[in-house]
Amino acid sequence: MSAFSLHLMRHGAPQLAGRLLGHLDAPPETEGIALCVERARGLDFARLVTSDLARARVPGAVIAAERGIEHRVDARWRELNFGDWEGTDPTSLPADDLARFWDDPDRFPPPGGESWTGLCTRIGEALSASGEPALVVCHAGAMRAALAVLCGFDVRQGWAVDLPYGAILSLRVWPESRSAQIMDLIT
Repeated sequence: MSAFSLHLMRHGAPQLAGRLLGHLDAPPETEGIALCVERARGLDFARLVTSDLARARVPGAVIAAERGIEHRVDARWRELNFGDWEGTDPTSLPADDLARFWDDPDRFPPPGGESWTGLCTRIGEALSASGEPALVVCHAGAMRAALAVLCGFDVRQGWAVDLPYGAILSLRVWPESRSAQIMDLIT
C-alpha cells in the first residue's frame, strides 16, 4: 500500500471550553463549526471520519455535506477519558494530582480515567483503518496520540505540540511501516 495524506483537525470551540471535557459530549459553538468548515476547504481528502462526540461530529457532518462525501463516525477517535475529572476546570483540581498526570499519564491517569497507553492503543487501532487521503475531525489528545503512534513522540513531545481549536496537523503516512512524516501544522 502506498503512502497517503492524513489530515487531523481539532474540533472548534465547544461549549464549556477550558474544561477537561474528555468523553463529555459538550456541543460545539457555532463559531467553532464555521472555523472547521473554512479550514477544511483547502484540504485534499477522499474520506472524512470524526469522533462520535458532538464537538467533532457536528462540524464533520457539515464538511461532508459541503463536499458531498460520506461522513464516518468512529468512537476510537474520542479524547482521552478523564474519568472523575470529566467536565472539571483543571484549576480546581489538586495541583499535585494534575502535575503527576501531566508528567506521567500512564502511572497517574485521572481517577477512573484512561491511561496514555490506552489512548494510544485506541488511536493506533483507528489509524489501521486508514489507507486513503482522509480528514479526521477529532480532539487534541487523539492528535497527540497519533503523533506518538506514527512518529514515535513521547508524552512530553506530544504535550509540546500546540493544538488550538481548529488546528490541522497534516501527515504523510506509510501504512506498511506504521510511520509518518509531518507535512504541515496549521494553527
